[in-house]
Amino acid sequence: MDLKIIQSKIYEIRGFRVMLDSDLASLYQVETKALKQAVKRNIDRFPEDFMFELTKEETEFLRSQIVSLEKETGINSNLRSQIVTSSWGGSRYQNFVFTEQGVAMLSSVLRSDIAVKVNIQIMRAFVLMRQMISGYEELLKRIEELEESTDAQFSEVYKALTQILSKQGIEKRRPIGYVQETNQNTDNT
Repeated sequence: MDLKIIQSKIYEIRGFRVMLDSDLASLYQVETKALKQAVKRNIDRFPEDFMFELTKEETEFLRSQIVSLEKETGINSNLRSQIVTSSWGGSRYQNFVFTEQGVAMLSSVLRSDIAVKVNIQIMRAFVLMRQMISGYEELLKRIEELEESTDAQFSEVYKALTQILSKQGIEKRRPIGYVQETNQNTDNT
């Protein structure tokens, strides 16, 4: 399974990177209802930092984000269409979302060969995302350091320019070089 496909199904909600129950069910090739039932039978394995239920507002916000993403990228996944039409709008139950630890715990609840193989790929996707984010944080740190050093270097230049521009009433100076005086009294001849 392509890691990019899995990464496209990871969202950030409440400060956690999570995956939707319907996305996971599709990847595991089980019905969402079956996945939720397995989780409910083993609810003690899924504390709040492993799995939580979305509020209606979070569901609506996430749905709009997915639709926007599809429009921007031109990707129109059948799974996305299914989510938008069925589990998002018509369901009376809110979606469960699973953090990385919750997804790992799912492998102990769903014991099929497919679930194990897919779980390995999902774990790799989460690790890859952490590595990318770590790289971005390092880049951001370097940019901030560069800004600080250039700010210090250009501070003196800015001060000098400010002084020059702030001198409004500069005295009229005598011109430098050869200046030919014109006789203003030309009528004396």
